[in-house]
Amino acid sequence: MKDRTVSTFKKRTHTCGELRKTHLGTLVTLTGWVDVRRDLGGVVFIDLRDRYGKTQVVFAPQHNQLAYETAQSLRSEYVISVTGTVEDRPEGTANPELTTGEIDVDGTELTILNKAETPPFPIEDDIGVNEDVRLKYRYLDLRRPSMQKSLLIRHRVYQLVRKYYDSLGFIEIETPILMKSTPEGARDYLVPSRIHRGEFYALPQSPQTYKQILMVAGFDRYFQIVKCFRDEDLRADRQPEFTQIDVEISFADENDVLKTVEGLIGQLWKEVLNVELPSTFARLTYKDAMERYGSDKPDTRFGLEIADCSSALANSGFRVFGETIKKGGVVAGFAVPGLANYTRNQLDGLTDFAKSIGAGGLVYLKCNPEKVESSVDKFVSSEEVNAMATAIGAKTGDLGLFISGPWQKAYSILGSLRLEMANRLNLIPEGKWNFLWVMDFPLLEFDAEEKRYVAVHHPFTSPRPEDIPLLETDPGKARARAYDLVLNGTELAGGSIRIHDSELQSKMFSLMGIDTEEARLKFGFMLDAFKYGAPPHGGIAYGFDRLIMLMTGQKSIRDVIAFPKTASAVSLMDDSPSEVDKKQLDELHIRVV
Repeated sequence: MKDRTVSTFKKRTHTCGELRKTHLGTLVTLTGWVDVRRDLGGVVFIDLRDRYGKTQVVFAPQHNQLAYETAQSLRSEYVISVTGTVEDRPEGTANPELTTGEIDVDGTELTILNKAETPPFPIEDDIGVNEDVRLKYRYLDLRRPSMQKSLLIRHRVYQLVRKYYDSLGFIEIETPILMKSTPEGARDYLVPSRIHRGEFYALPQSPQTYKQILMVAGFDRYFQIVKCFRDEDLRADRQPEFTQIDVEISFADENDVLKTVEGLIGQLWKEVLNVELPSTFARLTYKDAMERYGSDKPDTRFGLEIADCSSALANSGFRVFGETIKKGGVVAGFAVPGLANYTRNQLDGLTDFAKSIGAGGLVYLKCNPEKVESSVDKFVSSEEVNAMATAIGAKTGDLGLFISGPWQKAYSILGSLRLEMANRLNLIPEGKWNFLWVMDFPLLEFDAEEKRYVAVHHPFTSPRPEDIPLLETDPGKARARAYDLVLNGTELAGGSIRIHDSELQSKMFSLMGIDTEEARLKFGFMLDAFKYGAPPHGGIAYGFDRLIMLMTGQKSIRDVIAFPKTASAVSLMDDSPSEVDKKQLDELHIRVV
């Protein structure tokens, strides 16, 4: 046997995670990568790795001299083929950390299929390597056990999703990747047409218009695992291209959609994580979620619930309180148990944090045994301070934190402060799955710059029936038939019951400043379809990458996507985006300035 790379090899008989004591005495052939080589002087041990696991192979002169000599030249990540007999490990040498840890393979044939340079980082977990390096050498990063586990779970979830929806009578229908540019809330990725000069396709931000047209077409139960594209600023849970599970149902209300989601999530957690979830999830209105947790995607695994103190301070002489409340704002806060001993420096640090997220300042109180003291004792009465402590449920030894301001801003700041305190105090338990539906979102919000209403969800979301009259009198108070599924502070899925009445849809467009001509230009194909009998329908879209991220315990969706982009939307492995030659640009009638 020569120490050289060859193109011929025996086909494997087993994987590197398959052999057990039941295989003792069997002649086997394994293929894979050299994980570790240990030369103990007279015997060479290697751990051979593939995506199924690892097997220890022993090369000794008495088994085969040539195989032993070749094994001495092996290095990490060499690709090899090994043939040998499965043997029991000597007593006391079993490795309980390996599923194959009770056996060895005595190597009698060894073929080096391909040599490898020393990789830029070890092929193992917890390597502490900069993410940019991992992304540049993604083909090596993907060999690491944690990355392979995440992608194998992703694959399994794909199959379970398809099986689940198929069992309920849903059909999977592909929708176009090249489509018309329509407003979806973020920038479109545009694709120039070579044939139609000066005209562009858009990559879909979602299949929203297509799936609603499928409802008109009579496909009453649709789903799709689909790629979507948004040209927006990135963060840990965003990518320019991402995957979602898209679902739409005809003749359905909110409960129908929510029930199908709860069924799928329960099955995924049971099948993949062996966790039993409740058959239904808790529900909160958007208003309650904001006023209790300061977020429309609250993490309910810990306390620190927010309380409104406005009624006790409505007549306060302290302008920060009294005038804010008179203008329709709030004073609200929450109690932090056992932190009345926080130092002035620690409180100043909290104040700086509050200011960094938009607060004008932070009011605090300490429930000392002798009295309740606050940072605004010079401006408010002791009765008001005690009322604030009572409102948030503060007890002796507790710290109270308060923000005053407009409703949305004050509660959002308190929500961020609540999470900050929970992280500082390690209050967030691991291994807990708190699913929650947030319902009744605002239908519209007023854009002061553009001086018009914009859809909170999208322009096809239906208002609650009892709120339709508000579209004429006070559109900002109308609630949407929208719902988000939240898990541990992360939005996992979002959807709504859609508008299927043309008059109501026209009213929505009008409120959003979209006139008849613009509506025809952007959505004419959909509005035309709706003229021919659109059924009531609604749906939801799950963030598939976020789903896998949470199921695998990863911190970023980049760790559950095979080939992700960086935070600046760059693929370091293949150096994209990149320049193209002038001929290609000329064909597309594009000039780069």
